[in-house]
Amino acid sequence: MPSDATTNRYGSIAAEIYDIDKPLLALPDTGFHLERFRDFHRPILEPACGSGRTLVPFLQAGLDISGFDPSPEMLERCRTRCAEAGYAPDLSQQRYEDFAYPRRFGAILIPVGSFTLIDDFATAMEALARFRDHLEPGGVLVVDLQGLSFLASRTEDRRRWTSPSGELLTLEGVRTATDWKRQRAETTYRYERWRDGVLAESQIEVMAQRYWGLEEFRLALAAAGFAEVSVSGGYDRRRAPRATDRVWTFEAVRPSGR
Repeated sequence: MPSDATTNRYGSIAAEIYDIDKPLLALPDTGFHLERFRDFHRPILEPACGSGRTLVPFLQAGLDISGFDPSPEMLERCRTRCAEAGYAPDLSQQRYEDFAYPRRFGAILIPVGSFTLIDDFATAMEALARFRDHLEPGGVLVVDLQGLSFLASRTEDRRRWTSPSGELLTLEGVRTATDWKRQRAETTYRYERWRDGVLAESQIEVMAQRYWGLEEFRLALAAAGFAEVSVSGGYDRRRAPRATDRVWTFEAVRPSGR
């Protein structure tokens, strides 16, 4: 069964840290996907758009992109970022499990491994079918995935940032469960906000991810009705995936006859 509503929550401190830690155009996936969709003249959907790290640069490039996210805190930041840049895209609070639009899209883009936040296999397969149904015939699904090697990682995560207002924001993450059968990892994060050396706010969040094998995801895309599946590694479209890649990028097409 998929996680409950308290998992992969991305509350207020997590959302604030996300923007500080991952400013616009800072990660290699954004430029990679911008190049892929240069001169793309059909509407694009970004599920789990977060606070707009990808969506805003796409809007600035003149692309027609919409997004949804289950976190109200992330969506509020996304709306603010878009408004500050002069845009008002179609944004809504929805989930992978049951998102719905009255129109179809020319492309669906899920960058930087956000698809792994669907931590249940059956739910992931249902989401792939929903993506297919929301694509125009000939439309393309582009998904970045982190592979199974991440399931073996046990490194604890401790980091800190200074907010624009001068507050100290800290994060401590500890792997609390690893399920090799379900290919699922669960990490508990403690987010804290400090003012003048005094703890002002603390939030606990549980993050769960399901990691995929390379051929497994090829088969999953085919089973969901996609065709022309291709995959590249390390944000380099010129080469095949390698075992050492942190990210693989899959592309698949909804056939014209489906």
